[in-house]
Amino acid sequence: MQITKAVITAAGRGARQYPASDTVQKAMLPLVDSDGLTKPVLQIIADEAFDSGIEEICIVTAPGDEAYYRRHFESYAANLRSSFKGIDWAEAQLKRLSELERRVQFAVQPTAEGYGHAVWCAREFTGGAPFLLLLGDHVYTSRSSVRCARQLLDLAGAESCAASAVQATREHLIHQYGTVAGKRLSDRPEVWVIDEIIEKPTPTLAELRLQVPGLRAGHYLCFFGMHVLTPAVFELLGDLVERGQREGGQIQLTTALCALARREKYLALETRGARHNLGVKFGVVEAQIALALAGADRERMLSLLLESVAKIEQQ
Repeated sequence: MQITKAVITAAGRGARQYPASDTVQKAMLPLVDSDGLTKPVLQIIADEAFDSGIEEICIVTAPGDEAYYRRHFESYAANLRSSFKGIDWAEAQLKRLSELERRVQFAVQPTAEGYGHAVWCAREFTGGAPFLLLLGDHVYTSRSSVRCARQLLDLAGAESCAASAVQATREHLIHQYGTVAGKRLSDRPEVWVIDEIIEKPTPTLAELRLQVPGLRAGHYLCFFGMHVLTPAVFELLGDLVERGQREGGQIQLTTALCALARREKYLALETRGARHNLGVKFGVVEAQIALALAGADRERMLSLLLESVAKIEQQ
């Protein structure tokens, strides 16, 4: 199974980042990437996809946001050309921006009806093909030379099925994530066949239904914010939209994924890497530190962190 398309959901307004998100959209918050260059979050996520072999991207936005995104990237490119002509890093960025503009499309989520509804809005873009799904407020760092998205794409391609990246997560954090249970493959200890998925469970519910043998005590397999999905998910989401079936007032992707697990082969991969969720308190700070420690500025960041801790201890 070959996957060449990706969908990035970026229609959320970033309530947890308010009032900053009232001025700068959540997906456009700037971070210093692992290559040492400052980029909006959306570009960092797009780079994750392109570097993993994706050829086309669809960004799901709120009404009117497409023009905002296009203006930003056009202005950024123009400034690079006029102010940093001939400088290596600027030329590399210009090439990246040109690729992004050429290979990106947009789909509009007319009203805020949930994550599942946002994914459903990209159905025409995928054209009946499997696709990579990424969240617009998650960035990733890999513990290997292979991008996290590439790890997931390799599994889904080899097994010709849907697959979701997961990460062992401490019990007190599972209320933030979809959480899965399943059976570990004997020949691939990092892969599970998904049996059950519960969106943001309580610790009590997780203890009853989502314990996975082999994980450390007090840990559960939670979604990584990265999926490879088959076209069947749109049929399942379309049914939810048609019937108006909501949980917590929203059309949830997890509901469709539970049905997908009952219908066809669906795997979970414990990815060699880490997710960094910008949608939680201090998430932007954590993501920035992780990107710095994973890249060109690692030594400088370690030095700054140690100096900061030492100053605090001296106060």
